[in-house]
Amino acid sequence: MAAPGQDLVEHAQALAPLLRKHAEEAEQLRQPHDAVISALEASGIFELMVPRCYGGRELDVDTFLEVGLALAEGDASMSWVATFYIEHNWMFCQFPEAFQRELFSDRTYVLAPGSISMGGRAEPDEGGFRLNGRWGWATGVMHGNWVLVGAQVNREDKAVDLRFFALPKSDIEVLDTWHVDGMCGTGSHDMVVHDQLVPEERSVSFLEMLGGTGPGSKIHPHPSYHTPMLPILGLAASMPAVGQARAAVRGFRERMQDRILYGTASKQSEKPAAQMRLARAEIEAGEAEGLLRSVATQMMVRRNRATPEERSRWMASLAYAVDRSKRVIGNIADASGASAHFLTHALQRAKRDVDTLSCHAIFDLDARLETYGRTMLGLDPQGPF
Repeated sequence: MAAPGQDLVEHAQALAPLLRKHAEEAEQLRQPHDAVISALEASGIFELMVPRCYGGRELDVDTFLEVGLALAEGDASMSWVATFYIEHNWMFCQFPEAFQRELFSDRTYVLAPGSISMGGRAEPDEGGFRLNGRWGWATGVMHGNWVLVGAQVNREDKAVDLRFFALPKSDIEVLDTWHVDGMCGTGSHDMVVHDQLVPEERSVSFLEMLGGTGPGSKIHPHPSYHTPMLPILGLAASMPAVGQARAAVRGFRERMQDRILYGTASKQSEKPAAQMRLARAEIEAGEAEGLLRSVATQMMVRRNRATPEERSRWMASLAYAVDRSKRVIGNIADASGASAHFLTHALQRAKRDVDTLSCHAIFDLDARLETYGRTMLGLDPQGPF
């Protein structure tokens, strides 16, 4: 009997070549390719973490990981968009039930960019909130239909109230800001909200989302809705790097078989130095993948019962896996010759993409290791990561 979600994993594996085929054009467009978005929608992948009561698949992070890694072997940018679309559907399922029923009344998933930055300001108004703000890094916004943003609510009693807000994409303005040297195909432009009234049920506490204790955890029995947000976000963001490292190792191994080194009659595969580099890359890529699998397994056991030390270890492990993947791709690029720097070559894109995504705040390895060390010593972690 096939494992739950195995069909989605197989769809992802089958779609990886399509992502690879359109990666260069998506990079030039500075947004996902329409054909790839359409194929992903048809596959049902975006329903992965939507509850069954709304027509979704209600699967867990282990299937999420398998799907994300498979897509990531095709292209970092598009797999990044896909894993965040999946994760943001899960986040919407932590909102109040009234909004969830509204959102999924006529669909089984949404395409939603999001920002965890509390870059907006909200004022209580008419049973909801008057929202203003600007947020960067809106991955997938060009194909989105809803958006997810964070803001601080200004209350008369001065109490700190950080919240996420959901809005239809028609309520925001998109600014063309995505001019970058890596992850170009994500189309992560800026979003602006001007004086929009957001109903109360379209908001949720940031701290509840962070702890896996939002309204969704009270109404959905499946354990995935009792999981802290940041580790799921970390998994979503690290899969593209680890998948690209796997693809780089495979490509390096294949090219070595026929590549004749300049000035010699020898194949690269016959050189001990190249053999050692390949072996090291394979081991290190496997180490990175193993860390993701370990974190996913631990998350499925501990959920929102995880201690600050456990959560900080998960985040440090994910940052370490991305750092290791970045090193794998860099070392392979160093041994792949000048031809690997043509813009048509997948390896140069992989290097630029993973160099860029590794700069995400959650992958600041020094900071993540410091936080983990502090929690190991019983000290305050001094931050949500």
